[in-house]
Amino acid sequence: MDPTLAFPLLVGLIGVALFFDFLNGLHDAANSIATVVSTRVLRPQYAVFWAAFFNFIAFIFFGLHVAETIGRGIVSADIVTPQVVFAALVGAIAWNIITWLYGIPSSSSHALIGGLVGGAVAKAGSVAIVWSGLLKTVAAIVLSPSPASCWRWC
Repeated sequence: MDPTLAFPLLVGLIGVALFFDFLNGLHDAANSIATVVSTRVLRPQYAVFWAAFFNFIAFIFFGLHVAETIGRGIVSADIVTPQVVFAALVGAIAWNIITWLYGIPSSSSHALIGGLVGGAVAKAGSVAIVWSGLLKTVAAIVLSPSPASCWRWC
């Protein structure tokens, strides 16, 4: 690839990733702080700070297991290119906006996994999927309650 074209594409990809990260916070923050605010345990400003702080330092206590699974365990790492990452991010952004507009509780992380699988399958077909990792992840999504799936029905 031409280096004069590669840098603007990299900057654009980083911009899309930061936009997804912003939407992730916007989309998931309400789910993570709704209980402590509605029960008046914390004021909204403190609850947002609390959630942001612990989201930022969580890797210290829980490691990078989720990132490693997403990076290597769901789709074959040799299939992942900037185009696949872009497709994953755009798919997750679109799903976040759709679910937000219609008030459907969902997880941005799950949207990103779906976008990654979709982008990899579009590039290389189903051979791109690491089935053991994907099935383990789907089982965890379905079997474990999350605030996004629980706040309306629990």
